[in-house]
Amino acid sequence: MTEKFDLHGFLPFVLHHTSEKVSFGFRDIYRDRYRMTRSEWRVLATLGQYGPQTATDIGTRTGLHKTKVSRAVTSIEARRWLKRQQDETDRRIALITLTKQGESAFASLTEAGIIYNKKVRAHLGERDFDALIDLLAKLENM
Repeated sequence: MTEKFDLHGFLPFVLHHTSEKVSFGFRDIYRDRYRMTRSEWRVLATLGQYGPQTATDIGTRTGLHKTKVSRAVTSIEARRWLKRQQDETDRRIALITLTKQGESAFASLTEAGIIYNKKVRAHLGERDFDALIDLLAKLENM
């Protein structure tokens, strides 16, 4: 007998659906407060968390395609939240750094992120939240 396929028990479907639902709660914050896209938020957060990087580094850390990184960097640069500095040895590479204004936006959004994360943690409970983080790390390293 063949096992019946259950879409709502299929892990990739469940993870994607849940990720979207959880992400939408925070999306409302960065979208409403700063009119940012998800890609722009990820780029800003990555630069704020890890410091100056190349677009390739940002793409690797965020999982964003290079065209999305490029568009996000251009948009954030237009707000004067970041600056690019050409590499002296390889002019094709630019080091991307947050400006003071970008650092301020990052600080504001991370405060909101901490509050949002606490809300999710409270909803799940400490033990389940920590277990979920551990299980997701295991899946990521699969």
